[in-house]
Amino acid sequence: MDAPALDRIRHLDALDALDRVNRVSLSDGRVWTEIVRLARNGVRPVRVLDVACGGGDVLLRVARRAMRAGVDVELHGCDLSPVALERARCRGGDAMGVTFHELDVSGVPLPRGHHLMCSSLFLHHLSWEGAARLLGAMAAASERVVLVQDLRRTRLGHLFARIGLGVLTHSDVARHDGLVSVAAAFTLVEAKALCREAGLESAEVSACWPQRFTLRWVRA
Repeated sequence: MDAPALDRIRHLDALDALDRVNRVSLSDGRVWTEIVRLARNGVRPVRVLDVACGGGDVLLRVARRAMRAGVDVELHGCDLSPVALERARCRGGDAMGVTFHELDVSGVPLPRGHHLMCSSLFLHHLSWEGAARLLGAMAAASERVVLVQDLRRTRLGHLFARIGLGVLTHSDVARHDGLVSVAAAFTLVEAKALCREAGLESAEVSACWPQRFTLRWVRA
């Protein structure tokens, strides 16, 4: 999915598959929980940046939750892919007040001014050094919370990816990338070590559905 020469239609099909995977994996619900917690602590509006947001499906579902609940938010997503960003905008980002920006997040520092910096299914795309650098950059830029959701490298995770993607999508790109992604993902032990290397010693790393982990860091 990261290949620059990937056909646009196949890329969009793969993004649709990722949308379904994120929905089944409850990704937006975890982001929403952090937003509600911040709002209850008096943060108005809650400013969020989704790092490497892809097709924007997580943020768009969060935006719908915020509209229904009457929670004041400012939602921003950034990604390097023009195809992914076009999809995000066309699926209602502008109408819901969600803004999407083209940004190579491997370049630091990241934009500041956000209470919550989040990312889903991106960390495993990076080398160890690149992942540690990104986590450090997210913590430096966040005013309150960093929330990262990613795959766990387990045998069961590989099985889930094989079966789940076979059911959820016909996209050959998504099916291939899903298995490659599990193989490239971090274990829980590695994720905790990664936090220490990035200077996020106080981060909480925990397993969650389905064969994923969440990494949560709060500014002291």
